[in-house]
This record gives sequence, C-alpha cells and structure tokens, in this order.
Amino acid sequence: MMQYGEIINIDFSNFNSLVDLFLYFDTPAKCKAALAKVRWGDNVVCPYCGKRHCSVGYDGRYRCPKCGNHFSVTVGTIFEGTHVSLVKWFGALYMISAHKKGISSHQLARDIHVTQKTAWNMIHKVRSLYRQEYGVDIVLTNDVECDEAYIGGREKNKHDSKKTENNQGRSTKTKTPVFGMVQRGGKVVAMKTENTAPKTLAPIIRQFVKPNSRIFTDEYVGYNSLRESEYSHAIVHHGKREFVSGEAHTNTIEGFWGQLKRMIFGTYHFVSAKYLQRYVDEAVFRYNTRNESEQERFITMFKRSIGKFTYEDVRNVA
Repeated sequence: MMQYGEIINIDFSNFNSLVDLFLYFDTPAKCKAALAKVRWGDNVVCPYCGKRHCSVGYDGRYRCPKCGNHFSVTVGTIFEGTHVSLVKWFGALYMISAHKKGISSHQLARDIHVTQKTAWNMIHKVRSLYRQEYGVDIVLTNDVECDEAYIGGREKNKHDSKKTENNQGRSTKTKTPVFGMVQRGGKVVAMKTENTAPKTLAPIIRQFVKPNSRIFTDEYVGYNSLRESEYSHAIVHHGKREFVSGEAHTNTIEGFWGQLKRMIFGTYHFVSAKYLQRYVDEAVFRYNTRNESEQERFITMFKRSIGKFTYEDVRNVA
C-alpha cells in the first residue's frame, strides 16, 4: 500500500485517457507521491528556506531540520489548502486541459461531484497557469498576421429597448478589444487592450515581432505608424471585400478569433471584462499546443501546477 510521504516514479505515457488517469491515481497518497517526485526528485526541499533532505512524518507531512517548519507537498502549489481530493484535482486538470473548447464550472461540478462554486474556483486556479509569459522566449518572425477582436456586447438577443446604439464594428461601448499576432505555422500571442489606437498597437508589435518580418493586416489605420525600415507591411482591404491578395491575408489570426469566440460563447456563454484575459490565455494555450496530444497537455499542466503559486495569482486579474 502506498504510504503518505513516499516518492514514486511516474510514467506519464500511461495516461492516454481520463480513465487511465483515474485507474492509476486512485488514492490521495499516490497523487501526493507523484507531486513530490515531479517537484523535488529524490530529495525533499523545504519551500520556506530551501533546505534539502527534510524528514517525513507518519502523517505524510515533512519537517525541515533547519527552520523547523512542517509542510505538505501541496504548499506553494495550486493545491495548497484545498479540501477537494487530489484525485478529483488530477481529473480536473486533465479535463480542463483536454477539452478543445474548455469546460464550464457547471459541467466540471457534475463530472467530479463538487459544488459549482468550488468548480469555478478550481477552473480559475488552473486557468491562472495558462498565463502568457510576455517577453520570455516569445519572438514572432517571418510572416506574422496582426488583427483585433472585440469581445462582448452581443446585441442580437437583446430587446430593442436594451440595445446599445452604434455598437457595431470597432465600438467599445459594451465590448472589450483584444489584440492578437500569429506567426504563420507557429505561435499566437494575444492580449486584452484598453484601445486599438496606433500608440497602443505599434509598441506591442515591436515587442513581439522580430524586425524585418513581414506583417499582414487589414486596412485599419492603427497599423499605419509601422515604419518600412522595421517591417514589410502588406494589407488586405476587407472593406472592399478583399480577403486574399497574393500572400497577403489575415485568415490565420481570424481562425484563432473563431476558436476564442466559440470557446467563450459556446462553452462559457458570458465572460466579464475583468476576467477576459484569463480566457484569452486559455485560448492561446490551446492554439499553441494544438499539435500536442491530450496526454502531453496534461503533463504540461501537471508540471505548471507545482510551480510557485499564491492566491494573489487568482485574485489579481488584468
């Protein structure tokens, strides 16, 4: 029988489905042993002072001989302080990362038998792991498409008396702008912005897109401040019903916007502007791991789950 505090080796190639995962991680002890192995290897490290070779008690908690603190393997992870079984947590990690258009808190609550409020908090903890590390190993180059999307403010189902006038197109009266850049055949970067003015978009492009790359956009004036000495800039005129002109088009980034909107409107139905960046990050993660298997996505999220984490990561939103 697996003992608390025991460290085991895990073969992640065994988990090709949710069933495989639940059959293996069938007890909290196995879950904690797996966390300890991936987090520390063979030498437990105190999360408070960094001392190695901490001892383990009969209850599975560790004690640091240097600072005297007692701690669990979940300290400093998204699992810290949880009252939900780690068996359910592991299943939630798998389902949240595997579903192509996400999973709602109501559905997750039914699947793992917790309250909707608990499921909502679990999903937002996991969603905080999707955060894009801006400026870290993100360089878009060669052929890059740039575009904006406006999320929210769906008027068609509103009563006429509730509709907002002149809210079409790029209006931000009830919609929030999101700016995105995608390298053809590569990664996407997207973020919520205050507006789509040239002084807002141009610095973002310069931050992420390598100089001398080819940039493809529509005719929006927000891109007019890009200098020819920086980028080769080709335009498609959507207003004239032109969607492809030679190699110039924005079909790739438009495809990403389609995935984001299907996720939001099809699965979550409504997303507040306050939490919008979290959902954008989730869509970016799914797009950038589109060639990975469900198993590989779970491994990525499992490793991220044991990284440095505080409740402020959930509370703080862009």
